[in-house]
Amino acid sequence: MKNPIFIWIVKLIAVAILVQTLFFKFSGAEESVYIFQTLGIEPFGRIGSGIVELIASILILIPRTTLLGALMGAGTMLGAIFSHLFVLGIEVKNDGGELFTLAIITLLCCTILIVKNRNKIPDLLLLKI
Repeated sequence: MKNPIFIWIVKLIAVAILVQTLFFKFSGAEESVYIFQTLGIEPFGRIGSGIVELIASILILIPRTTLLGALMGAGTMLGAIFSHLFVLGIEVKNDGGELFTLAIITLLCCTILIVKNRNKIPDLLLLKI
């Protein structure tokens, strides 16, 4: 996993998926509103998760903050996956499970980035003033 091209591909896949969903969340697309209404957290959950995903995307692209962005992305995707498994179902509004699949792919990419940057975890825990 020392191949920098592979890591950049993983980063770009995660960021592309995270950023692609922002339009639907911020524009109030019907499917996005339906998901968050079903979860009982519309509109704050929809907009809040969009903001978290935007921040995670930016952090993933910056080498110094990749670990933090990947942790945020993984946490968000775990929430999405659990929502699909326990509330929404794998398929939402006849999407063929596309959103669920994208969440799994993003979680895998973020997990790879976390493992790759695991040596930086102690730095996150230290408060440097």
